[in-house]
Amino acid sequence: MSSTFLGLPSFPVAARESTRDGQLRANLRHATHTIRAKRAVAVGELSDWGELRAAGAAIKDHTLAHLDHYLQQLEQAVTAAGGHVHWAADADEANRIVTDLVHATGETEVVKVKSMATQEIGLNEALAAQGIRAYETDLAELIVQLGDDRPSHILVPAIHKNRAEIRDIFRTQMAAWGRPAPQGLSDEPAALAEAARLHLRQKFLHTKVGISGANFMVADTGTLVVLESEGNGRMCLTLPETLISVVGIEKIVPTFRDLEVFLQTLPRSSTAERMNPYTTMWTGTTDGDGPKEFHLVLLDNGRTDTLADTVGRQALRCIRCSACLNVCPVYERAGGHAYGSAYPGPIGAILTPQLRGTATELDASLPYASSLCGACYDVCPVAIDIPDILVHLRQRVVEGGETVRGGVKTVLEPAKGHTTERAAMRAARWVFTHPAAFAAGRRAATATRRLHSRRLPGPGRAWTDTRDLPAVPAQSFRAWWQRTHTTKGGTP
Repeated sequence: MSSTFLGLPSFPVAARESTRDGQLRANLRHATHTIRAKRAVAVGELSDWGELRAAGAAIKDHTLAHLDHYLQQLEQAVTAAGGHVHWAADADEANRIVTDLVHATGETEVVKVKSMATQEIGLNEALAAQGIRAYETDLAELIVQLGDDRPSHILVPAIHKNRAEIRDIFRTQMAAWGRPAPQGLSDEPAALAEAARLHLRQKFLHTKVGISGANFMVADTGTLVVLESEGNGRMCLTLPETLISVVGIEKIVPTFRDLEVFLQTLPRSSTAERMNPYTTMWTGTTDGDGPKEFHLVLLDNGRTDTLADTVGRQALRCIRCSACLNVCPVYERAGGHAYGSAYPGPIGAILTPQLRGTATELDASLPYASSLCGACYDVCPVAIDIPDILVHLRQRVVEGGETVRGGVKTVLEPAKGHTTERAAMRAARWVFTHPAAFAAGRRAATATRRLHSRRLPGPGRAWTDTRDLPAVPAQSFRAWWQRTHTTKGGTP
């Protein structure tokens, strides 16, 4: 586990603070609604979207069921093509491998392609601790890095910032990197993008080590694939002398042909484009073309433990499109930082507790960061049943037991809950298992319904601060059924 997100508050605590930020909520609402509307149009153009979705899920499930075979095949193919493969069991090992590889080049600066895996392990911080400075080259990642902030969205890391806030960050922070922002920089998107381009150009041309992740790895050819929209990835992947790619072991597909499905579904689900502007593929090294050295770091970091969960393993299908974030009412209001992870939103609520375990208060709270509305499942291009996994993880939190992450066993205490809540649940269990008592309670509730408040007293007041108790009807369904569907002889 990376130390980057340790010590952060639980989701309810963080969300209580973020939902009070009116500017944040306005930024999120505008951005997510815009992206989701464009996605709906792009997906609606395909008559076979349902079949593509099913095919993507089937490819991922097949690969996960034979992951050991395909990882060995990938290693052989990458090695045969001139690359080097390293295996990292956890974040610490991955960071150590990458740091050693950079030190071996004698360089103290690296350029980076946007990568969720390196965020997950806290690579930038690990490199900085060893005297190596990492420069993010994706525009949104650059904004976050210059602002000393954390990403809050999978696809658009700076989604919580508006144009004026970005302009102010560029004006005040770019000089620290040796190239000040242009005088009189406006908040027009084209001007901001041009400022970032000029700012990064020298880094692209002179930095000799590049670090990336990958959207996909092809087992039979050893090919890695990065999809992006700006061209910064193409620069980082082709200009440096040494390229180091840190990739989760679940990002593998068996054959080159399997990419055909995902190259249709990923762009439409993420950026609402029919095809992403830049698709970069590389296989090992080639004399006179691209990096002279290529290193692939295959990252586990809890993925093998997740694979062992027959319900939760669906999360490993994820292709990081972020469609689930853009339709989630909880994410829209709370923002990505409340999730305390590189993976915010619905996918983060199920992936993070499985990769890190539920031993901390933060990770144990994430499965509850959902209304279970199901919108996330409806838009997922690989049909991950996120609501089902959320309920499954909630059960794990409640029951406690033992969890193993990275070979370390942790004993989890069962969730105790509020004293009043536990007493209410015990009373309800007794009533529901005694039909006479249930019938008497039903009749009493109906007879006194005009006296009922729509708010709970005492400890229950917090629950009804955001919802009303339903009104008790004049008669129960059972009473209605008995009155309208029973013959005079008493037989239905």
